[in-house]
This record gives sequence, structure tokens and C-alpha cells, in this order.
Amino acid sequence: MRQKILIATNNLNKIREIQNILSDFDLITPQELGIDLKIEENGNTFEENAEIKAESFCKASGMLSLADDSGLEVECLGGEPGVHSHRYCPQPNATDADRRAFLLENLKGKPRPWKARFYCAAALCDPKSSEIQLVHGICNGEIIPEERGNGGFGYDPIFWIPERGMTLAEMSENEKNEISHRGAAMRKIREILKKKDV
Repeated sequence: MRQKILIATNNLNKIREIQNILSDFDLITPQELGIDLKIEENGNTFEENAEIKAESFCKASGMLSLADDSGLEVECLGGEPGVHSHRYCPQPNATDADRRAFLLENLKGKPRPWKARFYCAAALCDPKSSEIQLVHGICNGEIIPEERGNGGFGYDPIFWIPERGMTLAEMSENEKNEISHRGAAMRKIREILKKKDV
């Protein structure tokens, strides 16, 4: 019987992407196990936050647990919003649209292109050894001032990939996963899982 892997997040968008990228493995969600963890992501780096999440879900479930932490880094903003990508907008209960609007407001007057990258750190925590393996993935592009596309989530509608001539939100899920930061990180996780014979 194949070992199940817990996707260590409550974010439904992330769950969908990870399920799509790692569809050849036996993945399970916290909801399916009845696990409801609220984790304080207080690390200073994407790696620290990914480790915190993977370890917490691993301890709660006793299962091999896979977490990621990711965000947007904009060059002319000194790498902001970075690890605070989800909490970037000061407005309470901010939506993805609010965060995008806040980012574009902060970029006003700065010379274009607004070079940026998405960064993803993924952590796999093994319950038998408590060992955590870390990998990362990067997707380079630039921020554009108008939203394009209805796919993806987060900052995808304003994240332009020059080589493709479209934003991440204009791509199909498979196209996005081919070039995205999360896609790159999860392909490295796939190699680790194969070695573990999962």
C-alpha cells in the first residue's frame, strides 16, 4: 500500500496546484483527516515558514507532510512584499485584489519594467526521523500595471512572463505549473519522494 502524503496547508488554491503537479502520488488534505491547524507563520524566510508548517502538520498527523511557503519579491521595492506577500496590504480582511491594488500603488512613479520573481520554498517532514528536506523554485517575470486573465490567484493577474507574452493568470493550470515557482519546487520534491519509494 502506498504511503499517503499530507499536503500541509489549508489554502485551497495551493492544494489544487500541488494535487495537479504531484498527481502521481497519494496525497491527502488536512480537511480529509479532520485536522484544523492555525499556524503562526513567524519565520523570517520562506524556508523557515515552510519548515514550521511541515513540522506542525507532521506532528499533528504522524504522516509524511509537505508544506510550502511562497511569495512575490519585487526588485525596485527591495524584495517586498516577500514573506509578507499574503499580509502585505494593511487593510483588515484584505482580498487578493486589495493586495494587488496596494502593490501597484506602491510602484507608482517607479521606472518600468518592474522586475519581480515568485519564490517558493517547499519542505517535506518525515515522521519517522523528524528530518526536514527543503527545496526551492523560482519564477522570474515582471509586474504590469493592469490586470490580465482570470486564472490563478494572488498576484498572478499582474505577473507578466515576457517569454510567454502573458500573465500567469492568462495561462492554463498546466501551462502555469510548467513554469511556476511552485511547479519547480514540487518537481524537486517528486525526486525526493521517488528516492523514499513513496
